Amino acid sequence: MEEFKNKWAIILGGSSGLGLACAKKLASDGLNICIVHRDRKSNLAAFGKEVEIMKSFGVSVKTFNKDALDGDVGNEILNELPKHSVKILLHSIAKGSLKKMHGDKNEALSKQDFEITIHAMALSWYEWVRALIQKEIVANNARSIAFTSEGNSKVWPGYAAVSAAKAVLEALMRSMAVEFAPLGITTNCIQAGTTETPSFLAIPGSDKLTEMAKMRNPFNRLTTAEDVANVVSLLCKKEADWINGTIVKVDGGESLR
Repeated sequence: MEEFKNKWAIILGGSSGLGLACAKKLASDGLNICIVHRDRKSNLAAFGKEVEIMKSFGVSVKTFNKDALDGDVGNEILNELPKHSVKILLHSIAKGSLKKMHGDKNEALSKQDFEITIHAMALSWYEWVRALIQKEIVANNARSIAFTSEGNSKVWPGYAAVSAAKAVLEALMRSMAVEFAPLGITTNCIQAGTTETPSFLAIPGSDKLTEMAKMRNPFNRLTTAEDVANVVSLLCKKEADWINGTIVKVDGGESLR
């Protein structure tokens, strides 16, 4: 796609789940891909095959198996990208505590658990966008997108820390949408329906949530990572220039019930 020529997509948490599906879709659109991820050596072979699929679209792919929450790592990665080249920053980091709020001292959510989760799943988005701006790497009409969830307003046991992070994420989105608009950056969140990603399957009782989601969804199926990737792709196109400060639901109507 001509509008994406020589442009880059940075995906934070792009080696599995929603992030990986989006990376593959954006590569097929013609965007160069930069993935920051954290994986064990045992997972790298499978991820390497996915990278080869992306490269088959004729784009460049950079991968960094490093901690995206480390500011020094972020600076190192951004120094490798050309000025005014980043079309989209996609925040797909799913690092958080799934402890419940009651139990003995070691099992219950602590203040530190909340701080780690909120930083990883919300504040780090803002930190990366700020770094992109400071280094003048952002392209014209750039996109900043992060993933929220229905857990931002609904209660699931063991989800309190992540729920708090999603609330912070959405508050950040609204302010970033206004304050970064003069820089030509649109800021939005995507609320995906229930999707069987590795992070979702780690939620206590995820099997029950899956069955409930199928019953609630008007189409009687779960959301797929590809459903979400298609919408991320749409939001990157010129026709989406005027979508800013919005939570886009990609759930087939699941959240209506």
